[in-house]
Amino acid sequence: MNKQSNENITMKFNEVAEKYDSQRRKLIPCFDDFYQTAAALAQTNQPAPRILDLGAGTGLFSSYILEQNPAAKLTLIDLSQGMLDVAKLRFGNNQPNITMFTGDYSTFESSEPFDCIVSALSIHHLEDAAKQILFDHIYKLLKPGGLFVNADQVLGSSPFLDQLYRSDWEAKIEATDLSYEALQAAYERTKLDKMAPLDQQLDWLRTSGFIDVDCVYKYYNFVVMYARKPSV
Repeated sequence: MNKQSNENITMKFNEVAEKYDSQRRKLIPCFDDFYQTAAALAQTNQPAPRILDLGAGTGLFSSYILEQNPAAKLTLIDLSQGMLDVAKLRFGNNQPNITMFTGDYSTFESSEPFDCIVSALSIHHLEDAAKQILFDHIYKLLKPGGLFVNADQVLGSSPFLDQLYRSDWEAKIEATDLSYEALQAAYERTKLDKMAPLDQQLDWLRTSGFIDVDCVYKYYNFVVMYARKPSV
C-alpha cells in the first residue's frame, strides 16, 4: 500500500472511529451472519491459538473470536490509531493476551508464526497486485496447518451483478435511521474501495499455496473466504 493511500484511509477512518461500531450493524445488512460465520471459521484445535487480525479497526472481529475462545492470544494491527484507541476501550487495559500495533499490515513481520490470521472489511482497500502479495505474505506468517479467514467485500463478476449488489446495499442502508451525513460519509468511503471478484481472489489464494480454499458465506458482495496452509 503506498503512502498516499495509507494517509487517505487513515484520515477517513480516524474520523469515524468512535461511531464505527454503532454504524457497522446498519451498514452491513448481513451483520450477524457475516461476523459469526467468520469467527466460527477462525477456531483452531489449539487451546490458546495465536491469532493475527489485519486491519483490526476497533477490534470488532477480534471481540467475536474472544467470545468463542477467551484464551486466544490476539495481535491487532491497523493503520488508524483512532480505531485502535477504541479497541483499547473495548478490551480494557488488563488484557495480557492482546497486543496492538499501529502500522501497515502488508509489511508486518513476526518471529513466531500464527495459528490463524483474520481480516474483516480491510483487504478490499488494496490494489489487486498488493492483494496477491499480501496473500503470499499471510501464507508465510502462518504455521503449517494454519488458517486464513477473510470477511470482506468483493466485486461482482459482471458489471450488471456489481450494480445489483450496489443498488441492494444502498436501498438497505437508506432504509435505516442513519443520518444523511453518515450515509454520505459511507458513500465517500466507498471511493477508497478497490474490490476484486471473488473467484479471482480464491484463485490467488490457491496460487499462494493455500488448500481447502472456499467461500463459506456470501450475501451479495459480502463474503467470508476460508483457506488453509498445508500441514506438511
